[in-house]
Amino acid sequence: MTLSEEKIIYDERIMKLAVFSKALSHPARIKILQYMEKNSCCYVGDIVKFIPLAQSTISQHIKELKTSGLINSFQESQKTKYCINWSNWQYAKALFNNIFR
Repeated sequence: MTLSEEKIIYDERIMKLAVFSKALSHPARIKILQYMEKNSCCYVGDIVKFIPLAQSTISQHIKELKTSGLINSFQESQKTKYCINWSNWQYAKALFNNIFR
């Protein structure tokens, strides 16, 4: 059996680390998380003022972060508020800290 024919099984931590890594693979997403970590919850417009990108671009990056579970969203009136998912953010940090141990 060749390597390509073998079925590689990854544990849940490695799979989650890959999801977090994909979400953090763009510098704008890292900047968004840095902003959110310092400012708690915010709206897309707040982030656009901090990162000079189009609102639609920021929204796409937020979508990736949300899909990964690193941020949550809450509907407030007609706006959506975004916050770091602190439990997943701490879990991601722990996984990254222990990646090669």
